[in-house]
Amino acid sequence: MADAAYIVAATRTAGGRKGGKLSGWHPADLGGQVLNAILDQTGADPALVEDVIMGCVSQVGEQSLNVARGAVLASRLPESVPATSVDRQCGSSQQALQFAAQAVMSGTQDIIIAAGVESMTRVPMGLSAALPAQNGFGNPMSPAQQARYPNIQFSQFIGAEMVAEKYKLTKDEIDAYAYNSHQKAIAATQAGAFKDEITAIRIKDAEGNESDHTVDEGIRFDSSLEAIKGVKLLREGGRITAASSSQICDGASAVMVVSEKALKQLALDPIARIHHLSVIGGDPVIMLETPLQATMHALKKAGMSVDDIDLFEVNEAFGSVPVAWLQYTGADPDRLNVNGGAIALGHPLGASGTKLMATLLQALKARGKKFGLQTMCEGGGLANVTIVERL
Repeated sequence: MADAAYIVAATRTAGGRKGGKLSGWHPADLGGQVLNAILDQTGADPALVEDVIMGCVSQVGEQSLNVARGAVLASRLPESVPATSVDRQCGSSQQALQFAAQAVMSGTQDIIIAAGVESMTRVPMGLSAALPAQNGFGNPMSPAQQARYPNIQFSQFIGAEMVAEKYKLTKDEIDAYAYNSHQKAIAATQAGAFKDEITAIRIKDAEGNESDHTVDEGIRFDSSLEAIKGVKLLREGGRITAASSSQICDGASAVMVVSEKALKQLALDPIARIHHLSVIGGDPVIMLETPLQATMHALKKAGMSVDDIDLFEVNEAFGSVPVAWLQYTGADPDRLNVNGGAIALGHPLGASGTKLMATLLQALKARGKKFGLQTMCEGGGLANVTIVERL
C-alpha cells in the first residue's frame, strides 16, 4: 500500500523584477537560501535529506550543470545530499513537488526537498534555445516535429491570444482581471498575508546599503484600470498586453515532503497531505489551454467536484488563462488566486510551482480551509495539477 506524502515546510523569496533587487544573486546561491530556510523551519538534520529536486527552465549559463546540485553545494546541506534539476517548463517545480511526493508514496525515500529557482535577469527567458541556434548548433524543433506541425510556430504569446479567441474573451475582461490581480496582491501584502511564506534575502543597493528583500517587487501599488487598459497590445488586433501578462521575475522557492515515518522521526506536525497529483498533455499549438482540461481530469480522478475545492491557484502566465479557466470549470472566482497572481507577483518560471504551493498553503491556513488545487499552463501544451489537504 502506498505511503502518504506530507508537506512539513514551504517557503519562497519575494519576487524580484528584471534587473531589480535579486539581480545580484547567482541563481545557485539564491536556491541555496531557500534550502537553508527549509532546514530552519523544520529543524531537520541536514544529513537526513535524501534528495533535492529543483525545477529550472533555462538550464544554461549560471543555471547549467545541474543547478540543483549547485544550490545544494551553496547551502548548509552536506555533500552527501544528491540533487537533480527538472524542466517541465513553467511547471518545473510543481513537477519537482510531484516527483518528491511519488518517491515518498512509493516508499523508496522519506525526506525530500522539492524546489525551484530562476534568475530571469541573469539567464534571460529563451536563452537555452537561442544561444545554441545563434552559434550554429541547431534548434529544438526537429525535422519530425516540423513534419507533424508544418509551418507552425510554437509560441506562448500566440497561444495566449488563441485562448482568448477560443473562449471569446474581451480585452476589457482580461484587463479587469489583471487590475484585480494587483489589487489582491496589494491587499495581501498590506495585511501581512505573505509574511510567513517569504524568506528574507539580504541585498545591497547601489550605495552599498544592506536590507532584507521581503516584498514582491512587481506589485504596482499605484496601479489603475485606466493605466492597464492603455498599455500597447502585444500584437495588432489582439487582446493581451504586457500589463495583462506575468512579469519577468527572479526568485526561488522550496517545500519539504516527507513520509509518515519521517514525521515521527523529525517530531514534526504536517502542514498538508498530498491528496492528488497528475499531469496531462494537450494541444502544443494553443499550448496554454491544458490547465482547463487538466483540472477536470484531476477532479474526476480524485472523486471530487469543483465545489469541493476551497481555494485554487491557477498561474497567471497570461490573463486569458485564468479567465478562460473560470469559464470552463465554473469555479467560484472568489476562490481563485485570492492573494493575487503572477501578473502582480511575478512568474520566476522554474520556481513558480513550489512558490504557488507556499502561497496556497498559507491562504488555506489563514482562512481555515481544507482543500486547495494548483495548476499551471506549461510550454508544449502540458499542465500539472496538485490537490492538497491542509491538516
